[in-house]
Amino acid sequence: MENLFRLVDQDQGFFQRKWTLVNGPVIIGAGPSGLATAACLREQGVPFVVLERAECIASLWQKRTYDRLKLHLPKQFCQLPKMPFPEDFPEYPTKRQFIDYLESYAKHFDINPKFNECVQSARFDETSGFWRVKTVVTSGSNKTEFEYICRWLVVATGENAERVVPDIEGLAEFGGEIIHACDYKSGENFQGKKVLVVGCGNSGMEVSLDLCNHNASPSMVVRSSVHVLPREIFGKSTFELAFLMLKWLPIWLVDKLLLILSWLVLGNIEKYGLKRPSMGPLQQKNTKGKTPVLDIGALEKIRSGDINVVPGIKRFSRGQVELFNGEKVDIDSVVLATGYRSNVPSWLQEGEFFSKNGFPKAPFPNGWKGNGGLYAVGFTRRGLSGASSDAMQIAKDIGMVWKQETKQQTKRTVACHRRCISQF
Repeated sequence: MENLFRLVDQDQGFFQRKWTLVNGPVIIGAGPSGLATAACLREQGVPFVVLERAECIASLWQKRTYDRLKLHLPKQFCQLPKMPFPEDFPEYPTKRQFIDYLESYAKHFDINPKFNECVQSARFDETSGFWRVKTVVTSGSNKTEFEYICRWLVVATGENAERVVPDIEGLAEFGGEIIHACDYKSGENFQGKKVLVVGCGNSGMEVSLDLCNHNASPSMVVRSSVHVLPREIFGKSTFELAFLMLKWLPIWLVDKLLLILSWLVLGNIEKYGLKRPSMGPLQQKNTKGKTPVLDIGALEKIRSGDINVVPGIKRFSRGQVELFNGEKVDIDSVVLATGYRSNVPSWLQEGEFFSKNGFPKAPFPNGWKGNGGLYAVGFTRRGLSGASSDAMQIAKDIGMVWKQETKQQTKRTVACHRRCISQF
C-alpha cells in the first residue's frame, strides 16, 4: 500500500481521473482466452476484473464470423478448462452452439466482464510495482476515462484482434462492393454475382464454398503455396490422428505420414493450382503459425470448376482485376479473406515480453509469462487448446503467490489482534 501512495504522489492529477485499485489481476479481453483465465482464477480463489471493448463476450465469434461456421476441430480439443461441452453437442459444434457454450461458461464461473471499456494504454510503474491500465468507457454518446491499478496484467486480446486489409494497387478504383471476411455473413446477397475471394486459408476456402452454395461465381486468389488436408481421414479427425502420432513419432515423420494419407484421400491437388509448401503442415504451423486448411467441401467445388482458382493480383481497375499471369477477370464484388493481427503494440507500453508483431517473443511453451506480473494467454498459435493451457498455468502461478500472501496477511492480523488484547 505504501507503494500505491508513492504512485499517487508522483502524479499530481491522479485523483482527477476515475480510478480503482484492483485486488487481483486485470484481464484484458473477454474472448475464450480471457474467460478461460478468469475461470481458472476463480477456482484458485483469486479475484479479478475482465475488461472488454465490445458489449458482449467473444465478440469475434458473435460479430465477425460467417453464419455457416463450425469448429474445425473436434469439440474435445476446443473445450475450455473445468467445463466440457454438453454431451448432446455434435463433434463439430456450430457457431451458435459455441457461443451458447461460452455464455454458459461465463455464467457458471460467475464471470462478469466490464463491457464497452476500451483499453487505451497499459504500462508498468517501476516505482510502485503496479500496472496502470487506462481505459475509455462508452455509454451511449458519453465517454468516460478510467484507470485501473493492479499488480498483475493478463493480456487476452488474442491473435485476431484487428482485421488485415492489404494495400493492393487500384483497389480504391474498383467501384464494386469490397468487404473483409469478418463482415461476411452469408452468400445470400451475392447470388448471380462474380466474386473475387482474396485469400485461400480456412476462411477463404469456406467463404468460396458458401458463395457456391448460394449460386454465386467465386474466384479464389491463391498467391502462395498452401497445405490442404481432409478434415477427417478414414472417419478419424485429422487433427486427432496427428495428435496421437506425435506422442510416438517425430514431427517430420508425422508430417510425411499426413501428406501421404491426404494424397490417398484428396488425390493430387497441385493440378488445381494448390501447390503444397516444402515444409510440412505441422512444422509450418509450429514455426510460422500458418494453419493448414481443413477441407470441408471446397476442394470438390474446385475440381468441378465451380470455384475458380486464380494466381496473385497485379492490380484492380473499374469492375475488373488483373492477375500476375496477365489475365483480366470481370468481377462484381471482393471479399478480403486476408486474416487478422494482434493489436497489443497499439496499447501495451512494453518492449521486453511482446515483439512488434504483437506476439510474445519467447516461443511456445514459454510465451505465457513476462516480468513484473505480465502474462499472455491465447498467443500460442495453437488454437483453443493452447489458450486453455496458458490459462491454467497463469492461474496457478498467480494463485500460488496470492495464497502465500493472503496466508501471511492473516497471520499478521491474528498476531496484531493478540497484542491488542494483551494490552487490556
